[in-house]
Amino acid sequence: MRSIQMVDTKTQYLHIKTEVDAAIQEVLDSAAYINGKWVKEFAAELGTYMGGVHTIPCANGTDALQIAMMALGLEPGDEVITPSFTYIATTEVVALLRLRPVFVEVDPRTFCMDPEALRKAITPRTKAIVPVHLYGHAAPMDAILQIAREHGLYVIEDNAQAIGCDYTSSDGNVYKTGTLGTIGTTSFYPSKNLGAFGDGGAIFTRDAELAHQLNMIANHGQQKRYYHERVGCNSRLDSIQAAILRIKLRHLDAYNKSRQQVADYYNRAFAGNPHIQTPVVAPYSSHVFHQYTLIINDANRDDLAKYLSENQIPSMIYYPVPGHRQPMFAGNSDNLPDMPITDWLTERVISLPVHTEMEEEQLEWITRHVNNFLS
Repeated sequence: MRSIQMVDTKTQYLHIKTEVDAAIQEVLDSAAYINGKWVKEFAAELGTYMGGVHTIPCANGTDALQIAMMALGLEPGDEVITPSFTYIATTEVVALLRLRPVFVEVDPRTFCMDPEALRKAITPRTKAIVPVHLYGHAAPMDAILQIAREHGLYVIEDNAQAIGCDYTSSDGNVYKTGTLGTIGTTSFYPSKNLGAFGDGGAIFTRDAELAHQLNMIANHGQQKRYYHERVGCNSRLDSIQAAILRIKLRHLDAYNKSRQQVADYYNRAFAGNPHIQTPVVAPYSSHVFHQYTLIINDANRDDLAKYLSENQIPSMIYYPVPGHRQPMFAGNSDNLPDMPITDWLTERVISLPVHTEMEEEQLEWITRHVNNFLS
């Protein structure tokens, strides 16, 4: 049996090596490393894949969130509502721009923002909502968008973990996550479902004027060189990464299908184990399984992780310290609510390997050991 990896980017590369190597060599031969044709072509192809939206590539997913908030004109002291149970980048950017993060609970089944908790958190200072499509499952966007409309709020979708996920709206139409709100953002970190060979990110919007502003902010606030119309930043996707991502975008649906097949194997193997709650897929969402995350009941999650490691099985805990308990927010004592669901999840979640290159022998080894420990 091959060594089990949490994410096997090397084997994935070997399957598309000829295409990728040729694309990289073409960029090297051109010596056009920044904002070349590959970036423009990738942006156009990704925009088409996402349903015909304006697409602005940038340097990483964190920059994508920052640029989105800058484009909406949010001012210091404005409140931005986010789940606490997510990666720190979602709220780090809020603090960086001197906005005020307001943490809310998630649904313990889907791990995504709870609309009722969102509604209760809104104040006259609230300006934006940042739902996170966590682990590859969509947040309940119909309810979130309705609340946003009622209160005149912006919605910035953090789609870093769910590229390719389908959301079925109450009107029966199907949308890609990241395209329903005011702005959507994503990351191309190498371990993502659509991963580069370095950092990268992108921003999505259906609003042409907003797309214009996003483009300017990502390029030093200019649309004409040396004429800077607003404060911006330097956040560019380089040509080599764009060339690689163009190749991988063609395989994205197949990659996501492979992840779903791994999840199906896990689900069948863990069915009936009373200590395990497998991932839930809501009727409105597909699931692209950026992570396959279990909730462990009536057993010690950390002991399970240690046992798996002793048997050459990697696992991860996303996220052991939620946003509202991070030291960086310790000074905002009035902004740290009691969040029992989030705290409960941080003690019980564990993610198993899920990627495009997994073999049945590996899956049998993993599930057998998990079930043995939790028998």
